[in-house]
Amino acid sequence: MTKPLTIAIDGHSSTGKSTLAKALAKSMNYVYVDSGAMYRAVALYALRKGWVSKENGCDSKAIEGALDDVHISFELDTSGTNATFLNGHRVEEEIREMAVSHVVSHVAKLSEVRRHLVALQQAMGRNGGVVMDGRDIGTVVFPNAELKIFMTASDDVRAARRKAELDHNGQVVSFTEVLENLKSRDKADMERSDSPLFAAADARTLDNSDMSRDDQFELVLGWAKNLLV
Repeated sequence: MTKPLTIAIDGHSSTGKSTLAKALAKSMNYVYVDSGAMYRAVALYALRKGWVSKENGCDSKAIEGALDDVHISFELDTSGTNATFLNGHRVEEEIREMAVSHVVSHVAKLSEVRRHLVALQQAMGRNGGVVMDGRDIGTVVFPNAELKIFMTASDDVRAARRKAELDHNGQVVSFTEVLENLKSRDKADMERSDSPLFAAADARTLDNSDMSRDDQFELVLGWAKNLLV
């Protein structure tokens, strides 16, 4: 029997990493792990405690000292949606709000936070049969993943997608604010000293600026199936 794959999907914000990863995991009967949601959950915890703000950064000592009190899990809700839970409470929608988007980069750059979450992510995918998306999956979490993908798209396309998502959830945010937030997060992700965002040398680049969800899914599913032959 062919060993199940470990599939690492990295890339910029709002490139559809989670959408692709969920569809791929469902099609292949693999486990899906949203690593970005884990960082957002820690950021939400810190936000609630008053330990982080958009303007002033974060209280790194307080956040790092509380990591053992932050319990993150993924569960299927009644509609079959993969949802994020923080300390037993569903936070899937709350972690996607702009309040969290504005501060998650402050939290994600902390080395202790990254080490803590990377260890959890590696444990989740130890036996393969997993699709995980994020910023450092193919470079740090699973450097030996059989399939690595780096997703990108133009700034305007990404901002339009993100704004549509926010509009759908009833959040009134201007296109300019969304665009600037994406650019700011890209800069923070690529310039942080610990596990910066970049494409692994053996990753396949997927620019989906002009691709439909179905087209990119079929392309990537083909890549995965070819590795199982």
